[in-house]
Amino acid sequence: MELTDFIRQLPDFGAMPTRRKICLFGWFLHAHRNAEKFDNDAIRTCFRKVGLVVPDVTVYLPRMANSKSPELIHDRGGYKLERSVQISLDAKYGEHQTAVAVTNLLADLPVKMPDAATKVFLTEALSCYKVRAYRAAIIMAWNLAFHHLLRWVLADPERVKGFNTAIPIRFPKRVNLSISCMDDFEEFKEADIVEICRVAKLFSKNLADILRDKLKRRNMSAHPSMVTITQHQADDTITDLVNNVVLGLV
Repeated sequence: MELTDFIRQLPDFGAMPTRRKICLFGWFLHAHRNAEKFDNDAIRTCFRKVGLVVPDVTVYLPRMANSKSPELIHDRGGYKLERSVQISLDAKYGEHQTAVAVTNLLADLPVKMPDAATKVFLTEALSCYKVRAYRAAIIMAWNLAFHHLLRWVLADPERVKGFNTAIPIRFPKRVNLSISCMDDFEEFKEADIVEICRVAKLFSKNLADILRDKLKRRNMSAHPSMVTITQHQADDTITDLVNNVVLGLV
């Protein structure tokens, strides 16, 4: 995670006291940069990166370490967060391991995605997930996986033939329809495409079930409602679609 992404998640950051900002910068350096300790320059850099005026850290850091309730510990030319402060910030801002895994899963995909449109969906899915916009992340993850599915069907003449043969079997009134390019899929609903692929046996029943389930969740996320969309739902959607569709259909 980038520092700017982390700060963007804190709407009240600008109004926080300077000492609190320093603690958050220190926590970010510990948690996201694996820094055992930090110095004056590291904190100055953090202020500059988020576009804030740099305070006199040579005054703030020693005071924060030497107060009756220290927020920092001075350690061999550097500072680190006092343990109780570290634990408190870990509990409030620490990433769950599944979030780290999902972020890495998405971040590792670009080299495997030659198609420009797919990369756009991937970038937007990752951006939404990083800022905890879970509804949007689910929508973009579906777009990523479904676009990949369509390209996968078109990539093999036998799959195209199977798809076209299955159209009138699954939808008898649509006998004059066939696909040969991406635009042709616009004649079908997404759920219909999944059904046609299932009838054509282009993929397993289990994958068809996954796609139906994730399409329902995409629709739930996309339509205005009072339903809460959680990180767990986003994690489940993204990992299922990436592992079983994007990486599974090759």
